[in-house]
Amino acid sequence: MSDSRLERFRDAVAPERRRIDLTEAALLCAQDAYPDLDILGVRAEIDALADRLARRLPEDFSTTHRLIALNNYLFRELGFSGNIDDYYDPRNSFLNDVLARRTGIPITLSILYMTCGERLGLKLSGVSFPGHFLVKARVNGGDLVLDPFAGGRSLSEEDLRERLGQVAGNSASRELPIAEFLDAASPRQILGRLLRNLKAIYLEKGDDQRALAVMHRLVILLPDVPEERRDRGQAFARLECPRAAAQDLGFYAAERPHAADAAQIAAALAAVTVQAARLN
Repeated sequence: MSDSRLERFRDAVAPERRRIDLTEAALLCAQDAYPDLDILGVRAEIDALADRLARRLPEDFSTTHRLIALNNYLFRELGFSGNIDDYYDPRNSFLNDVLARRTGIPITLSILYMTCGERLGLKLSGVSFPGHFLVKARVNGGDLVLDPFAGGRSLSEEDLRERLGQVAGNSASRELPIAEFLDAASPRQILGRLLRNLKAIYLEKGDDQRALAVMHRLVILLPDVPEERRDRGQAFARLECPRAAAQDLGFYAAERPHAADAAQIAAALAAVTVQAARLN
């Protein structure tokens, strides 16, 4: 991977930044698959798409009417929809592909939804709900939970408990306080979920090379999460890069000495250390 692309991503998500531009950072992630992607051009296309709707709306439109207009525009007029038929297609995770193909997964459709909604003056935030990313809108002093993957449908507490039950079990979901799962996700958390989804897709396909590119970004984005260094170290080992593997696995072993997988990682670290010594 080009160091310049990674450095641009590093700058976009730097801890000292007061605000991460979620749309730009998501597009930067797509450069792994599209090295020559015109980030500014695609961003301008998204902004223009939102501006076309903004110009139609009366200034005194209420929040509720703006949400209805946004749903009609994106999901009916423009035809954006959740990709049910090929959910695990990596293209669903790339915002430029979502824009071009008019289909995606919950998190990318939510990013697009929030970006367009912001241009309409809506106060929207992402929600890392278990199993399915959602969007929360501030309406009349309360919160409305929306599902861009389902055309912007609003979800009741019963809907949310049903979805939670699919992950936690129906009996457990009835006892859990829903509010705990509806906290607004930060741009860093949203990007982390986006990249982890993509990493899982590549690992499931056995594509360590592409997974490694995603892992580089995760390590940059989440430097305080040793598990990301562990996963990257294991990918380096499979790709026969023992020096890099030893560095990452050694970091994880030092940071998580009592982890459940400590013995397994210690054995892997010993193996790649021997391999690296042979190369020397």
